[in-house]
Amino acid sequence: MSSYLTVLAIALLPVGGNVLGSLTAEMMRVSPWIIGAALHAAAGVAIAVVSVDMMPWALDRLAVWILVAAFIVGAAFSILLKWGVEWGRQRFAAGSAGAWMVYMAVAADLLSDGLMIGAGSAVSSGLGLLLGLSQVVANVPGGFAAMANFADEGVKRRTRLLIAGSFVLPVVLGASIGFWLLRGAGETLENAALAFIVGVLLLATIEDLVPQADEPGAARWISTIAFTAGFAFFALLSTYIG
Repeated sequence: MSSYLTVLAIALLPVGGNVLGSLTAEMMRVSPWIIGAALHAAAGVAIAVVSVDMMPWALDRLAVWILVAAFIVGAAFSILLKWGVEWGRQRFAAGSAGAWMVYMAVAADLLSDGLMIGAGSAVSSGLGLLLGLSQVVANVPGGFAAMANFADEGVKRRTRLLIAGSFVLPVVLGASIGFWLLRGAGETLENAALAFIVGVLLLATIEDLVPQADEPGAARWISTIAFTAGFAFFALLSTYIG
């Protein structure tokens, strides 16, 4: 079993991918269609996380009615998130609601990363490290797309850097919940938590990230290739890393 500090250190691996993507977006000026393609790639990664890793794991270990109930609660929570994002946008006027929902989709992905790392590390430090390493490169498109999107909407550079730094929060929160609250709580509760995150992540991806990705008007073949590449990359990474 890993110590809590070790778990936090491992949890910073996936957020490193997001920060790398964010800094890349800061160092280069990109066309709107590239932002759209990056968002589609991030959507492909998110769908792969759900369909390749999280749902098969939960389906094998959770009664379907519990999985569905947890998913519905997660979906309802995503609606509350959207209302909260819209309220915050109107109050602080930094970017559109769509841009912030893209951020929330990326944050939900990081929350799931932290949750899996925390729960996995409670069993074995090797398992937690494996989960963390598998997410580093996969999270680069999400960070890049989120920051490029904010830049395209005229959000100030200082604000964008603060947003990029805030990616640390959801993964640390997820790792803490996974390590302290879910370890020893029983398989049902652990996997219900994963199903809840699936509801948040899937709804944020389909209802917000994909429509935002379509706004720049990239050619269909470009968006299709980007989405497919994101999905295929994570699926292969997950399979070959374990």
